Amino acid sequence: MKRRTFIQNASLSGIGVVTAGAAIGCNNETKTLEKENKPSTPKASLPLVVATWDVKNATAKAWETLQQGGSVLDAIEQGCRVEEANAEGQSVGIGGLPDRDGNVTLDACIMSPEGGYGAVVYLQNIKHPISVARKVMEETPHVLMAGEGAKQFAISMGFPTENLLTEASIKAWEAWKVTSQYEPIINIENHDTIGMLAIDKDGTISGGCTTSGLAYKMAGRVGDSPIIGSGLFIDNEVGGATATGMGEEVLKTVGSFLIVELMRQGKSPQEACEEAINRIVTKNKNFQKIQVGYVAVNKAGEVGYYGIHKGFSVTKFQNGENVNLPSDFYLKSS
Repeated sequence: MKRRTFIQNASLSGIGVVTAGAAIGCNNETKTLEKENKPSTPKASLPLVVATWDVKNATAKAWETLQQGGSVLDAIEQGCRVEEANAEGQSVGIGGLPDRDGNVTLDACIMSPEGGYGAVVYLQNIKHPISVARKVMEETPHVLMAGEGAKQFAISMGFPTENLLTEASIKAWEAWKVTSQYEPIINIENHDTIGMLAIDKDGTISGGCTTSGLAYKMAGRVGDSPIIGSGLFIDNEVGGATATGMGEEVLKTVGSFLIVELMRQGKSPQEACEEAINRIVTKNKNFQKIQVGYVAVNKAGEVGYYGIHKGFSVTKFQNGENVNLPSDFYLKSS
């Protein structure tokens, strides 16, 4: 699963003394041989869509959007909307698990290839926060809107209001209130974020992240998902990264930005994701109790993903195949 493709440059050292003319001839011949024998790097198959967790319907919609001539930004928005409308998922949008007071509050952000960024936090009664985030980016001078103000802006943009708390989520919340204990469950309670990255046939990259946050969180809590550089970061010259899991730890390490900068320095997406996880586990003595997962792509179309615990997975749509892939992980004893 690891894709370690860091290329080390070998240097040639000569033995003995040669004349200047012979040295030049030897160097020219060596360069020719190196050029002939250097393995060619296969060009990545594009377009590509990859997302956190098992969300094949979402990646399929994003892929379809690209195939129909939509932009990568369109693909991200349409793909994320699929999960936001999935009431049975209890992860994002309608049916999302509520906070401790029984309110479904949503966060989302989106980034364009040009570096544009839009986000909403603590948004209520609007099913598609990813679309509202795009409107913030494209229709306002701001990049981040919150709470009631974000809701009023969404309404002004034509988004309908609706009750997002489904019967299944109400039952889950009522069951939780019996003990009211807050113990995040690895890969379940943290499985409340959909992060998606897309690259079109020309290598243009975009990304988005949408979430209902940690189940039964304190009212007002905002995680990493809508925060640029933490839950998501895109640099069209380098690549992109997105996160899922315990947002507090991603925020404290600015994880997605870190991954993109590591790729800028020459690390592969896989190496960069692993380093970002290492930053968390070395700074948090209780890392065994939390899950964080990262997925990243670089400009070449290479993909990497890594988690703290077993159980994290990604869905990748490439070469006409839409597959869910288990991620490698740090804590092998789990």
